Amino acid sequence: MHPDSREPHPPGVAVVVIGYNDRAHVGDAVRSALAQGPAVAEVIAVDDCSTDGSAELLARLAEGEPRLRVVRRDVNSGGCGSPRNMGVDAAAAPYVMFLDSDDVLPPGAVDALLTAATEADAEVASGLCVRRELPSGREQPWQLALYAERTVLAEPARRPRLVHDTLCVNKLYRTAFLRTHGIRFPEGRFRYEDFVFTARVLAANPRIALVPDRVYVWQVRRSAERLSISLDRGRVETWTARLRACALAYDVLLGAGQKELARAARAKFLDHEVRMYARELGLRDADYRRAWWRQTREYLARYDAADWERHPGAPGRLLGRVLLASPEPRDLPRLRELAARPARLLPPYARGADGVPVWSADLPEVSLAPLLTRPVAALPLAVDAELRPRARGTVLRLRLHELYGRVAEAGPRAADVVWHARDDDRTRGRVTAALAPSGADAWTAEVPVDLAGLGSGTWDLRLTLRFADGACREVTAHALTGAGRLRRRAVPSVRHGVLLAQPYATHSGALALRLASGARGAARVARGRLRRLFH
Repeated sequence: MHPDSREPHPPGVAVVVIGYNDRAHVGDAVRSALAQGPAVAEVIAVDDCSTDGSAELLARLAEGEPRLRVVRRDVNSGGCGSPRNMGVDAAAAPYVMFLDSDDVLPPGAVDALLTAATEADAEVASGLCVRRELPSGREQPWQLALYAERTVLAEPARRPRLVHDTLCVNKLYRTAFLRTHGIRFPEGRFRYEDFVFTARVLAANPRIALVPDRVYVWQVRRSAERLSISLDRGRVETWTARLRACALAYDVLLGAGQKELARAARAKFLDHEVRMYARELGLRDADYRRAWWRQTREYLARYDAADWERHPGAPGRLLGRVLLASPEPRDLPRLRELAARPARLLPPYARGADGVPVWSADLPEVSLAPLLTRPVAALPLAVDAELRPRARGTVLRLRLHELYGRVAEAGPRAADVVWHARDDDRTRGRVTAALAPSGADAWTAEVPVDLAGLGSGTWDLRLTLRFADGACREVTAHALTGAGRLRRRAVPSVRHGVLLAQPYATHSGALALRLASGARGAARVARGRLRRLFH
């Protein structure tokens, strides 16, 4: 820490709002910043040479708001880093934070972060970001485990998981701290610029305050004409840019002597980036798959033995080892299931010549031996699930697979079954079913499903497996489809008249169920499927 970054400071925050051709949303972003109250000393709106009237809209807003300043770039930068750097350069307040034009700050966000920073005398304060799916409004917290309680860290190395939160927008920074250490975003057309910025912040070893408060709403518009960088995964160039940013972030941390954080960043790449893309690899064409596979292998070849020794049985490590062992894409359906959350390792369960578990008979160099000592609650257990029609309704069949003797050793007893509504927090159909042995390598259960009782919406199947020693494992189930299983079905409903039921496999292979009421509901399902195909 440098003395000039710890000087006395009056309260006050500059919120830097950046935007390009986002006239429809930038006003809401700016107003959410101004609505934070007197803690916000200034809002600096940086327009990246928009051509849709955004700058003119901002100018009109500034006429009636002395705290709002508009900075317009003469040439579009092609990225987010340059306009954010301009905003920091223009800031006069002792603290600064960032806001994208299509997102909003929830009420009280700035107060929560500023109070935490000043009370802890911290250079950085960070809080909970929520991803809000639009138009449904469903919210998902981002990196919730980091923000379970109020914490002050004297240095980032005390919480290596900080590297998982690569966002720059849910954080408040002391302006002098950024300037003293020369911390800036990569300039120009650099994707995932916040990965590098966050690494530079952590490399400078700041004192950090963490708060559980909601401080940022990341609004996800999957049907937008121009997808955000995080959603635009259908082009291999996006993966190339992500690799570049991850590599640079690692180099920044290692170069600053933050070895523990650097190793954590490499672990995060396997657990987050590789798993996220592996789940969708089967959706891409052959050229994409080969390019992705080659680039990822080249990146993983830089890992040393110590990188692989951390949590060797974790799903991301196993995925990485398969990638390194095979020069060409292979086993994509099985990799997709292993990349799911929670992970599922589907058969075959092969063994090498010495009896040690291996990935497959034709890839014995990938050892699965760490699974023999991993706690049952952390094993990638595989459960098959299928919905079957019956004369008096529908039943859910479950089949739990053995995994190298570990399941029998733990003694499976029952499965708690529940359906979760995807668009809100509703749950339906909660029941506990006993698991009965089926041959030497599986356990099965069968439970009725009241489709009409679930009602309209998209429902995800969630299971909790219970074992004799009291251990539990939360899982999702691999969807079985085909002859004899429930496909599309009309279900009578007192409330809805008729429900159209459609079981399907998600991108990660899990069983889910769409239920649409009446003709309008069926049309809505069809429109949703078309949107997903186009995007």
